[in-house]
Amino acid sequence: MLSVNQFRANIKQYVDLAIDNHEPLHVSRKNGEAFVVVSLEDYEREQETLYVLGNRSLMNQIQKSLKTYEKEKGYTPTSDELGFE
Repeated sequence: MLSVNQFRANIKQYVDLAIDNHEPLHVSRKNGEAFVVVSLEDYEREQETLYVLGNRSLMNQIQKSLKTYEKEKGYTPTSDELGFE
């Protein structure tokens, strides 16, 4: 974990590392508060993952797909699942 002073003194270098290495950068303030620096790409990927995990319908589809994959049988989605009316 970096101090905010270290981060501030080398902000370009640390931001480049967070973007290039796709690893979050933890920065702490003197009072103990902390924050994380991540690339926009990584942030958006995390948001998409959280959306999928929080969407019961999508998780059910994934579970059904996994079951058919394990049985080595294909799954054909319904018109509703494909968004056709």
